[in-house]
Amino acid sequence: MINFNYETAFSLNNEEQLSEWILGVISEEKYQLEEVNYIFCDDAYLHKLNVEFLNHDTLTDIISFDYSVGKRIQGDIFISIERVADNAKDFNVTLQDELQRVMVHGVLHYCGYKDKTDKDAKLMREKENHYLSQLA
Repeated sequence: MINFNYETAFSLNNEEQLSEWILGVISEEKYQLEEVNYIFCDDAYLHKLNVEFLNHDTLTDIISFDYSVGKRIQGDIFISIERVADNAKDFNVTLQDELQRVMVHGVLHYCGYKDKTDKDAKLMREKENHYLSQLA
């Protein structure tokens, strides 16, 4: 089950399409969906989580808490709509495109992909682009 939760004045207008897409990503990666909760929030909300749980006093666009066991995906993905909007402007893409990239990025972490090294980040970006092309 994929759930969408809103802690700010924002809402998706295509939840069903995005749910099917994310489920397809998980399936193609040979994982099974238990439950993924997307929580859309503002910078202040996500900053508080970043300080409290990760000891990082910085703004970020996404924080994911992975509760997966083996190949069964479960977790909470917090996304700051403010950060995503700013990043979309910086990268000269639409808010929708950047939001979808961040959404799939979180799920790909649950599927074992990392992005701390240049090599890992390159593979992550390739995977993001692959799955984003399926949504278009």
